[in-house]
This record gives sequence, structure tokens and C-alpha cells, in this order.
Amino acid sequence: MVAGVYVQEVADLDVEVERGRCRALVRLDGDLDKLTAPLLKEWLVKLYTEGFVQVVIDTSRLEFCDSSGLWVLVEHRRRVAEHAGSLRLVGVHGVLQRVLDVTRLGAAFDSVASADC
Repeated sequence: MVAGVYVQEVADLDVEVERGRCRALVRLDGDLDKLTAPLLKEWLVKLYTEGFVQVVIDTSRLEFCDSSGLWVLVEHRRRVAEHAGSLRLVGVHGVLQRVLDVTRLGAAFDSVASADC
């Protein structure tokens, strides 16, 4: 394990958190759904209480995302925006890309970058 990086696995979601000086990077691997969304929320709230309001979420290894997972992302975006922060999504593809397109919630995030970028 690399210093400053923590990985937690619950159900079908691995969450890897890397804290930098100015921002936090969260890598997701697996399914973000009703069962696993609370884990992501727990990590995002923890980062927020530690003062990290600049957050990048790498979704390149995310295989599935339902409305519960999407809600956690939207909720955290609002939380950090209240403190001049940002929530960026990178590596967006597959189901998450379709959900963001259909709901038009991609515009709610500071940036959404596909895996092709």
C-alpha cells in the first residue's frame, strides 16, 4: 500500500482514496448502487470534514451506477460547491455516461471527462 492511499472493499465496490495537498482523488471499481452508495457517501463526507472540497472521482473502472449512486455524487457536488469547492468526474463511460446523458446531470458537475479524453 502506498502512503496516503486507502482502499476499502464492500460488496461489489472498491473505493481507493488518495489525499493530496489541495485535492482528494477517489477511484471507484465495481458497482455503485443502493448497497454500495453509503460507502462512497461515508468517504466523501469524511474527506469533506477533513477539509477536502476539491475532489476528483475516477469512474473509469466503474461498471454500474444506479440512481442511489448518482444521488450521492449530486449531493456531494452541492456540499462542496457551498464552500467554493468542486467535484470532477473523470473516466466516465458506460452506464454512468448514459445516466448522466439521459438525466442531463452531467452539467451539474464541474467537468465530466470520458475515458477517451
